[in-house]
Amino acid sequence: MHPMFENVTTRAAGQLAIDARNDSKRSRELVLRLGLPLCRSDQDCGTFTYLLTWLADSGNANAPLALWDTSGNSGDPLWVDFVGGKIGHRRRFGGGRSQPLARAMGLKGGANPLIVDATAGLARDSFVLASLGARVTLLERSPVIAALLADGLDRARQHDETRIIADKHLQLVNTDATQWLQQCPPQERPDVVYLDPMYPHRSKSALVKKEMRALRAMVGDDMDAPALLVAALGCAKKRVVVKRPKGAPLLAGPKPSADIASKNTRYDLYPC
Repeated sequence: MHPMFENVTTRAAGQLAIDARNDSKRSRELVLRLGLPLCRSDQDCGTFTYLLTWLADSGNANAPLALWDTSGNSGDPLWVDFVGGKIGHRRRFGGGRSQPLARAMGLKGGANPLIVDATAGLARDSFVLASLGARVTLLERSPVIAALLADGLDRARQHDETRIIADKHLQLVNTDATQWLQQCPPQERPDVVYLDPMYPHRSKSALVKKEMRALRAMVGDDMDAPALLVAALGCAKKRVVVKRPKGAPLLAGPKPSADIASKNTRYDLYPC
């Protein structure tokens, strides 16, 4: 197995392939990066539960890379769009520095903190923070999700409204966040470490949205979140911020000193 692929959730390994039916050139390049099998026909591709595929014909050089659940259980393909859609709306109309997310991170006045998002996922919150002036390092341990993020950032660099954000305010690192935080050199310590661990839903009433099921299959339930919190507290200069669903229990370990809540979300604040 390719070393970069070892971090993919075990239950997804062996069920995931790269789809070469739309764009064989870029698919072959992705194979070299991820070490995943390549499928070239409907019959071959249909044997896999998940496909990394391109959402347009090969003639479109900007076709997004997407993660597709071939069973249809995850709804539409999962891909990263920093220009339009929900993230574009949040960037333009999300409330600026007065929104709870920005206040939790300490974006007050002209402050532009250095933030490490240790559970990057689809990086929607981080892109909003970067658009408000923060500098954000994205840590993502799944090479599959990191590939989706890299593709989204590449496309964001091609648009006037998002080029500077993607180029100057965001850095992507495919790595294990706990190890990265533990080994962070003193001169590179961030002001804030942001944690948004996958919440382990246990009841039918709390099922994650369809678009997130494929993401969960790749990254799992973040059962190591308490250890990640400890590593974050040892690395951040000013605070650690943990995002939780409203009403969810605190992460095991040290207790926060305060929280900032929105309608459906709570940001627990841990001073350093």
